[in-house]
Amino acid sequence: MDKTQAIIVLEEQNGAAIRDVPVPKLRDDCVLVEVKAIGLSPTDWKHIDFGAADAGSRIGCDYAGLVHDVGKKVSRFRKGDRIAGAVHGGDRTNHDNGAFAHYIVAKADVAIHVPNNISDVEAATLGVSLITIGQSLYKTLKLPLPTMPALEPFPLLVHAGSTSTALLGIQFAKASGLTVVATASPYNFDHVRMAGADAVFDYKSPTCSEDIKRYTENTLCYAWDCMGTGIELCANALSDAEPSIYTTLNPVEGSPLKRINTRVNGPYFTLAYDAFGEEYVWMEETVPRKPDEIEFAANFLLVASSLLAEGVVVPVKPVVNSTGEGLEGALVGLDELRAGNVSGSKLVYTL
Repeated sequence: MDKTQAIIVLEEQNGAAIRDVPVPKLRDDCVLVEVKAIGLSPTDWKHIDFGAADAGSRIGCDYAGLVHDVGKKVSRFRKGDRIAGAVHGGDRTNHDNGAFAHYIVAKADVAIHVPNNISDVEAATLGVSLITIGQSLYKTLKLPLPTMPALEPFPLLVHAGSTSTALLGIQFAKASGLTVVATASPYNFDHVRMAGADAVFDYKSPTCSEDIKRYTENTLCYAWDCMGTGIELCANALSDAEPSIYTTLNPVEGSPLKRINTRVNGPYFTLAYDAFGEEYVWMEETVPRKPDEIEFAANFLLVASSLLAEGVVVPVKPVVNSTGEGLEGALVGLDELRAGNVSGSKLVYTL
């Protein structure tokens, strides 16, 4: 087996296509995966459209499949194991990285054993979201882990609560013993409540922040912005009586925080790519290795895997092959994401 098919970035601007490429070389700390399903994330099309990936780079982050071979330093997985996780699609330092292919190489430390109660298409929704949840809620905000939940509930604001990462993160926050306050459009209120949110507010309401502050009795000290569009809303909703903290999944300009609420710390911004423990390029800047990030992610994913196996946390409902099967369907699915036609779910494609 020398060749596989993959979605790669073309020489032409804003283009990607399916091409035959060499099977990536197995590294010592990695596994070779026969991919069974892939999940689409906004970062996938943004790498293509915004010039964040070189021509020839393979695209895609989330995958689920079977371990086909293991590297010399890998002890957690064996050939034939079901596996899911994320890789750094569009990686400028290694063009062979990318999940949208029939065979991929993935870091073993940032992968999970897929529990028997979870299908491949469900597992393909988990990779980037789990890493991001670990970074945001537990490394940055330092919330209590589900293994040691809060003795007394305290509020967490989740802005853009209907995104796939938010819907999963709400479940983790509830397992940590928190009171979850979320924002969403009214169309998605029931969906967000089903994930476990205690209260949901319309982010377009002119009184949204005021309503949240009243609901939390001015005790809200933690805000997680899952879109990067809620900095002013969060700043107004956070307590002005005690210190608080705001973190986001997309880079934002931070001046509104201090202008609106001097008690807020932030903005903090996390990137799932840090969790791979390798140097990479982001926004034309070289980001150094962060060994603490991969160590944290590896430990958190062990916790997450247990919660998934126990049914405490369940994957978001995937929308499977909605635009066709395989890599061909995924290419069309990227257009759906570009157009903003996906909410409250995750597009998944079987290979």
